Amino acid sequence: MANKGPSYGMSREVQSKIEKKYDEELEERLVEWIVVQCGPDVGRPDRGRLGFQVWLKNGVILSKLVNSLYPDGSKPVKVPENPPSMVFKQMEQVAQFLKAAEDYGVTKTDMFQTVDLFEGKDLAAVQRTLMALGSLAVTKNDGHYRGDPNWFMKKAQEHKREFTESQLQEGKHVIGLQMGSNRGASQAGMTGYGRPRQIIS
Repeated sequence: MANKGPSYGMSREVQSKIEKKYDEELEERLVEWIVVQCGPDVGRPDRGRLGFQVWLKNGVILSKLVNSLYPDGSKPVKVPENPPSMVFKQMEQVAQFLKAAEDYGVTKTDMFQTVDLFEGKDLAAVQRTLMALGSLAVTKNDGHYRGDPNWFMKKAQEHKREFTESQLQEGKHVIGLQMGSNRGASQAGMTGYGRPRQIIS
């Protein structure tokens, strides 16, 4: 992979806007969750964007994270014994994590691209993916999530309602508020149609 030099002009402005989206407080919460979820052997990164990127870059910790959300015997990602040192192997490991996260239920719009993490292009997107994964784990509540449930927002769940035939018939006689209201409607004070307007001079 070619080394990327510094950006100038418009590219630099765009990159600085992307970098401003990175949340240092959120980084602390995500690191805390990953350590609790995967165990202390994953270690901790140096504080800041660069430390967070280097910590997750080879994809091993991400793979351990997504595996920990599945029951034993059905782990979706194969984690190598020794962390991969070759660039394409590291990127492949990250891609496996992304596939497993999508299978878990993270939507495509919440997913980061491999280069966002690997080249540090958009670490806020990496945070967004991890937040979505954590929210799903809390929402599923299947016993595999470890950590404080208040670290993540619970996703809205379907609340299916069953109505009887008589309830459905009653609903047809209700005037919805979108159509206005017929309450208080009266013709008091109205003059009959066709009468001339009273002009007093």
